[in-house]
Amino acid sequence: MKKKKWYQRNSVKYFAAPAILVGYGVSVSGKHGFYSSIDTKKDIHHLFPDFSTDADDYIKYVPYGQYVLLKLLGTSSQHDFLNVALLIIKSNIIASAMVFPLKNIVGRERPDRSDFMSFPSGHTADAFVAAAILHQEFKDVSPWIGVSGYVVAASVGVCRMLNNKHWQSDVLAGAGIGILSVHLAYLTHLNRFHLPKKLTISPIVNFHAKGIGIKYSF
Repeated sequence: MKKKKWYQRNSVKYFAAPAILVGYGVSVSGKHGFYSSIDTKKDIHHLFPDFSTDADDYIKYVPYGQYVLLKLLGTSSQHDFLNVALLIIKSNIIASAMVFPLKNIVGRERPDRSDFMSFPSGHTADAFVAAAILHQEFKDVSPWIGVSGYVVAASVGVCRMLNNKHWQSDVLAGAGIGILSVHLAYLTHLNRFHLPKKLTISPIVNFHAKGIGIKYSF
């Protein structure tokens, strides 16, 4: 069996991107690093002084909507609906277990001085959890599906900075934590929960109703 090159190892594929994002985020904290968080805030305030939106509270869920739409269109995914639901729950639990303790331990003040829970960005972590799950489920279909999810997630991070709620370093760290949480969830998921072959569970979205459809074939 041919030995994998170092960059092909799972440890590199799963942890490189999160490590780079979190590491770079830490390196540009305050006035430190290339194009620091302070520099970013100054440019944002100069270019978008009156920017305000609550869209970032909702955009972070868009990748889940993309997943539902693709399944409704019959696109094959890595796991069935039940296992994806479990992976979503598991990923968000892992992300929360990292984000909220760090917020309390670090105690960084937000740019708008509203509290001391700035680092890391929870909204960005949530968005990248959703995007990373979308990528994992459809990466064998097309890489562009994952790219579209990450673009949406990145827009959430940008909105958090434009809204003066987070520093650049908070957003980068949140993105890394979100991706890492999904990778850990998938690595530890045993896929033991399978629906009976005669039982089908799928999302339903139409003009009259939204919900979950359950079908059993006799």
